[in-house]
Amino acid sequence: MREKLHFEFGEVSVYKDYVIVVMKEGITVAPKYNDDLIKISEAYFKNRKFGYITHRKHSYSVDPQIYFKTSKIKNLVAFAIVANENPITKTSDLEKKFLKQPLKVFLELENAVNWVQELVKDEILKTSNHHQF
Repeated sequence: MREKLHFEFGEVSVYKDYVIVVMKEGITVAPKYNDDLIKISEAYFKNRKFGYITHRKHSYSVDPQIYFKTSKIKNLVAFAIVANENPITKTSDLEKKFLKQPLKVFLELENAVNWVQELVKDEILKTSNHHQF
């Protein structure tokens, strides 16, 4: 891990190719919190692809409008949700409608990390191959 950041909404752990976010119990994730994600993307992933993993350890709600702004982060290539409860899949189906990036739900954090790292690697390869022609 490169760094652990604390915000009003929760905690963000920054790694080489991704972030893991744990939201605080009972909050509503609102579009205003996206400004912090944008600042993180600019500070830690400038000109580099990265993935976002939300580890849903606590119960909270999400304003789906946040995904309109999240989708505009150009270097964000994957969005993973880690949750050990089944009702989350209904929520994630709704979230997929608002998000341009691939979104996948996992029961295990390790599987989410592997998936995100694979997508980031694929995007880097696509970009570097594209520049060769």
